[in-house]
Amino acid sequence: MNQTFPFPVFFILFLLVSTSTFHGTTAHDLIRQTCKKCAQRDPNLSYNFCVTSLQAAPKSHCVDDLRELGMISIKLLRRNLTSSRSYIKELSKNKKLNPFVRSCLHDCFDLYSDAIPTTQQAIDDYKSKHYDDANIDVSSVMDASTTCEDGFKEQDGVVSPLTKRNNDAFQLSAISLSIINMLRLN
Repeated sequence: MNQTFPFPVFFILFLLVSTSTFHGTTAHDLIRQTCKKCAQRDPNLSYNFCVTSLQAAPKSHCVDDLRELGMISIKLLRRNLTSSRSYIKELSKNKKLNPFVRSCLHDCFDLYSDAIPTTQQAIDDYKSKHYDDANIDVSSVMDASTTCEDGFKEQDGVVSPLTKRNNDAFQLSAISLSIINMLRLN
């Protein structure tokens, strides 16, 4: 017996496959185009870091517009801050730490602890389209990562164990700020 798909079933399958393929391509292009604009506007922002970070977020593969991508970027920032705060807490448990490094870690822990609710406020402001307020929130988070890193530089010969994490927080903040500013100007 010859079994064929009825036309409506075949048509629905075709639409699902073509729509998801097109949708994924659009999201990929949106990320690349957005990161290109972000990197052009901010010389401290790495295009490759931007693309890699945004593409790593599972929800980024189905974004339709810049506004959705902006929300993803702020949530990535919050996730980074939360992870870094936990990492700092673990590092601080080391009994053999230099007292200066321990003090810097304590300061960084406080900075990141304050930055996490600030990022949540940025999310709330962003959802409400209060882009100026979201900009201020994310800017203060960016300052927290810079302040943390700078604290280790106050004593010669001390190497920050948080350089990569602070740089990542800075970059993620820069991505969020750039997207927020693009939306503010539209």
